[in-house]
Amino acid sequence: MSFKSILQDVKGELGSISRKGFDVRFGYGRSRSHRVVQDCSVVVDAFKQSCWANMPPELLRDVLLRIEASETTWPPRKNVVACAGVCRSWREIMKEIVKTLEVSGKLTFPISLKQPGPRGSLLQCYIKRNRSSQTYYLYLGLNQSSNDDGKFLLAARKCRRPTCTDYIISLNCDDVSKGSSTYIGRLRSNFLGTKFTIYDGHPPNAEARVTKCRSTRQVNMKQVSPKLLAGNYHVAHISYELNLTYLKNRGPRRMQCVMDAIPASSIEPGGVAPTQTEFHHSGLDSFPSIPFFRSKSIRAENFQNDQKEGLLVLRNKAPRWHEQLQCWCLNFNGRVTVASVKNFQLVASLENGVAGQEHENVILQFGKVGKDVFTMDYQYPISAFQAFAICLSSFDTKIACE
Repeated sequence: MSFKSILQDVKGELGSISRKGFDVRFGYGRSRSHRVVQDCSVVVDAFKQSCWANMPPELLRDVLLRIEASETTWPPRKNVVACAGVCRSWREIMKEIVKTLEVSGKLTFPISLKQPGPRGSLLQCYIKRNRSSQTYYLYLGLNQSSNDDGKFLLAARKCRRPTCTDYIISLNCDDVSKGSSTYIGRLRSNFLGTKFTIYDGHPPNAEARVTKCRSTRQVNMKQVSPKLLAGNYHVAHISYELNLTYLKNRGPRRMQCVMDAIPASSIEPGGVAPTQTEFHHSGLDSFPSIPFFRSKSIRAENFQNDQKEGLLVLRNKAPRWHEQLQCWCLNFNGRVTVASVKNFQLVASLENGVAGQEHENVILQFGKVGKDVFTMDYQYPISAFQAFAICLSSFDTKIACE
C-alpha cells in the first residue's frame, strides 16, 4: 500500500468516526444524557472496528511520522491535529513527534501560541481590527491574492473601565470573555494608556506565582483570596515614555518591554527561553469571572522596573528622519506599507549587555498595511501570545506620548 493510500485511509477512518458521532449527537427522540453516553460508545466501537486499532505501534508511529512531515502548512496541517485527537495513544505519539515551535517553525497545537517563536526567522502573522465591536483577531499568514483569512490564532476584546482598559485574549473568536474556558490571558493599561501589564491565564511554569493585590476581593459577600483568581500571572510590563513637548514637536513613540518570564541570557548564543509543553492549570478551572472594580493592582505594582535585573528588556528601534519624504522611517522589508504612529520594531535593549548584530536583530515588528489590517511578525524568544498582547498596547489611546 502506497503512503498516499495510507494517508487517505486514515483520513477516511477519522471522518467516518466523526460522522457517526455527529449523527448520534444530534439524534432525535432521546434524552440528552442518553445521547451523550451512546455517542461515546459509538465513537469507541467505530475505532475498535477500524483496521488501525490493531496496528503494531512501530508501524503506527511511522505512519503518523509521515503524516506530520507531509502536512507542513495550514489548512492541511489540521490532519496532524485530527490524529492527535483520535485517542490517548495516538495523542502521546503525536506529542512526541511534533517538535516545539522554536525547533520546527510550525504552529500546530494551541500550546504553540505560548511557546517561543522560531530562531533566526520571523513568523509572519497579521491582525484584523473590528472597530464597531472593539475586537482584534490574529491570523497566521496573509495571502494578498486570496480572500481566505488564513489560520485563526487568537482573539481579543477591548473592555473600557473607569480607571483603566482591559484587553481580554481568547482562543475562541466567538467567546472572548474572562469566564470562558478558552481564556488565556489579558492586557491591562493605566488611565493614561502609558503603562501596561500582560497577565497569563495559566501558570507559565511550575514556579509561577499569582500576583498579590493589596486587598482581597468580595464576591457574593464572601472574601476570595487573590490566589483563586485566574489570569493573574505576570508575563511582561510595557511602558511608553511621556513626551511633554508633543504639542510643539510630534515624534515617534518610545516604548520599553520588560519580559518578566524571559531571562536576558535567552538571546545570547546557546541561551534558552522557558518553553511550555502543556497548559498548566491552577486547580480552579471553573472559577467564575470576577469583575475588577479598581485598578489598584496597577498602582501597587508600580511597574517595578528597578527589579528587572536579569530579565529580557526590549526597546523600540529608533526610526530615522527622511528629508525627502519628511517623515520618520523604518525598514520593514516590505511588510508595512502605510505610515502610522502605531508602527514599531522591537530589539533587545543595550541594558541586556548585547551589542552588534544581536542588538539590531528585530524580535517583533508591527505595522499597518491597510484599513484595520496590520502585520505582526515575531521570533524567538517571545511567543505569539506575548507578541499579540504587546501589539494590542499600540492600539490603545495614549495621552502625550507622540
